[in-house]
Amino acid sequence: MTSAADVIGACLRLCIAALGAAVLSGCSGDSLEVFGGPTMGSTYSVKYVRASDGPSVDELRAETEAILADLDAAVSTYRDDSSIQAFNRLPVGHCMPVPESVVTLTRAGMELSQESGGALDLTLKPLLDLWGFGPKGRVERPPTEAQVRQVLDEQIGLAHLHLEGDRLCKDAPVALDFNSIAAGYAVDQVARRLESLGIDRYLVEITGELKAQGRKPDGSAWRIAIEAPHDDERVAQRIVSLDGLAVSTSGDYRNYYEQDGRRFSHTLDPSTGAPITHRLASVTVAHPSALQADGLSTVLMVMGPEKGFDFAQSQGIAALFVVRGETDFETMHTEAFDTLLGEGGES
Repeated sequence: MTSAADVIGACLRLCIAALGAAVLSGCSGDSLEVFGGPTMGSTYSVKYVRASDGPSVDELRAETEAILADLDAAVSTYRDDSSIQAFNRLPVGHCMPVPESVVTLTRAGMELSQESGGALDLTLKPLLDLWGFGPKGRVERPPTEAQVRQVLDEQIGLAHLHLEGDRLCKDAPVALDFNSIAAGYAVDQVARRLESLGIDRYLVEITGELKAQGRKPDGSAWRIAIEAPHDDERVAQRIVSLDGLAVSTSGDYRNYYEQDGRRFSHTLDPSTGAPITHRLASVTVAHPSALQADGLSTVLMVMGPEKGFDFAQSQGIAALFVVRGETDFETMHTEAFDTLLGEGGES
């Protein structure tokens, strides 16, 4: 759905810590199986505990890749034949039937937008293109304030969308981009399919968004490293244990460009139509739903360190904030983050 560079920047890939060999056996005879591959311009991986009579790697790989292929065909803005690109080309005042995934993502985006006061907006595609963060790539120069204002006034806003059953309608020339929540949705879909097949111990990672359930064959927890916001290297900020939780990180330290001494982040503020400029370098959210974790990490990144932290604290969101200080990064986390992940976390 996006280029590899954009995915790495937008998702701030979470690395999986200390997983050992590809196949490990526990005392019960269960084994840890691993498979993965390319998807959405990046990669995915699934690690699951297989009983002797459980589904094979080949079976689960086929199931997983079918889910990912269907989602890509529905919501990718990097292929002209996707359902969402067909909707984006749809004339104003028209409706069209869309897949269930598009209906679900649209509803989720509308709810997150309403809850956050508009910090998340699925109609930012024209602005992402204008700033050089869309499928067409970088622009020669950043847009002018007048250009941004014209797009904001004429092409942006979830109020211009509505659903009629499985039909999506527009009353303005809006274009949708689900990259702020699609990967999280994909994780939830794969996790749900694994559970329907009797797999209740797994770690699913798709373009950096992930969810873990249960424990490994030896009884140890799934442990992941939350990446520190460094431009040129991958360093663990904190290691946490997961069971029944998804984790998503958003940040501005990889997907950006600089021009005339200014730094332009790929994260846009829907209220201004411009890249964020505050000191928040990254924010990590833990939530039972990967879709919610994905969307909320974007919401908090847009809000910034002060407003975002207050919002997360008041809403009981488990979030870890990494803020640029005068000489180094500073971290702060909500009470909910400490409750969910504090005991198993390591700095």
